[in-house]
Amino acid sequence: MPKIGNIQLPDFPLLLAPMEDVSDPPFRRLCKLHGADLMYSEFISSEGLIRDAIKSRQKLDIFDYERPVGIQIFGGDEEAMEMSAKIVDTVQPDLVDINFGCPVKKVVCKGAGAGVLKDVDLMVRLTKAVIKGTNLPVTVKTRLGWDENSINIDEVAERLQDVGVQALTIHARTRAQMYKGHSDWSHIARVKNNPRIAMPIFGNGDIDSPEKALEYKNKYGIDGIMIGRAAIGYPWIFNEIKHYFNTGEHLPQPSMKDRIEAARNHLIWSMEWKGERVGIVEMRRHYTNYFKGIHGFKDFKQRLVTTDDHNALLQIFEEIRDAYANYQFV
Repeated sequence: MPKIGNIQLPDFPLLLAPMEDVSDPPFRRLCKLHGADLMYSEFISSEGLIRDAIKSRQKLDIFDYERPVGIQIFGGDEEAMEMSAKIVDTVQPDLVDINFGCPVKKVVCKGAGAGVLKDVDLMVRLTKAVIKGTNLPVTVKTRLGWDENSINIDEVAERLQDVGVQALTIHARTRAQMYKGHSDWSHIARVKNNPRIAMPIFGNGDIDSPEKALEYKNKYGIDGIMIGRAAIGYPWIFNEIKHYFNTGEHLPQPSMKDRIEAARNHLIWSMEWKGERVGIVEMRRHYTNYFKGIHGFKDFKQRLVTTDDHNALLQIFEEIRDAYANYQFV
């Protein structure tokens, strides 16, 4: 069973990826409810934390029912990373994670996220600064390399472990691939099979079904899997994978009632955490995913994304339940 510091994880844990504008406390709560073993905050700018930017500070909110939970930070300046690690320490998550994988231009341009893949010495210095700034276990999420001509994950893994990183999650794409093309997990397997590597190695990229999760578990020998986009609007994926691992059988698809309950809870928890107005508006991007592929749903979706009153929204959920009382998922 993998351990990170004093955190004992279950045999082959399923991790929820830190996703900007997605992995907030309401969404994490849903994923925890449906089987996620370890979760992370949205990534937080070290500079924003030090400047006391309200949005950055709000992302530090964690709750006891989420544990174990990590807070993920990014940045390209050693001093800022050390200071932000000290700030993170004060809210007492279970671990601090460093993002060396985000491929988004505005992050990379600042020499942070996947931008650091071009400069492994800097990556090591930034990591040492974070470790110096916290008493918590430090983990890293990164990619295979900058592009296919500079895949350097083997060196990265060894050097990060040497300075004290306690687990590594590898997204099986290069920065140049962004989120396109195929992920190549053979590189992750090579890191995992390196006799020098003792820390847990988690794989990330393209896991969207129980079958694929089992195939990758057996084929690549990793210690666990991190799931990102496949959990958006579908938090059931964690328990579905676990059930399939244990029985070789599929859980029934979530019913319309299950979907309505999840969307409704997500809305209520979002309003509680963000305030009513922001909670309602920011929830709109999720409805498409909760009710994906449902025949004749267009009018309901239109109403869900244009209604401003929370009581009216709860009433729409009731109408959906009545309209689809006998709907069969195939």
